[in-house]
Amino acid sequence: MMQAVLYLLSGGVGIVLAIHLAMNGQVGALLANPRVGNALFWIIGAIVAVLIGITGLAGDSSSLQRLSTVPAYLYLAGAIGAVLVFAIAWLIPRIGAGPAMVTMLTGQVIAGLVISQYGWLGSAVRPINGWNGLGVVLVIAGAVLTVVGD
Repeated sequence: MMQAVLYLLSGGVGIVLAIHLAMNGQVGALLANPRVGNALFWIIGAIVAVLIGITGLAGDSSSLQRLSTVPAYLYLAGAIGAVLVFAIAWLIPRIGAGPAMVTMLTGQVIAGLVISQYGWLGSAVRPINGWNGLGVVLVIAGAVLTVVGD
């Protein structure tokens, strides 16, 4: 039961992600400069992230003391996130939110399957098999139909 709730929550996050990225694309389009829109997006996001992080410390600073134990390459996630959001803000006004989300989702499904296969980045190991392989093929087919269906 809990697993089903987590999957539904994850699907809801995907819905919010699509709306949020389309909003960011619209800001970039309205400003006629996706770089400025992206910078604004990250400034607001950083403020909210700091506030959430501070509330998570509430009397326990041990996570701050463990910062030095995090491998340096993992800190690249912040830079990667900024580049991703900029790319999405640039893409959505050009190809549309639907095609952008479907093709990004396809890339995420493929990458997620590979990451889970090997347990990379702390992921639970879930070997690739015929069923999830078929799922990837269907996702790719759906993306192709969505993109060329116009």
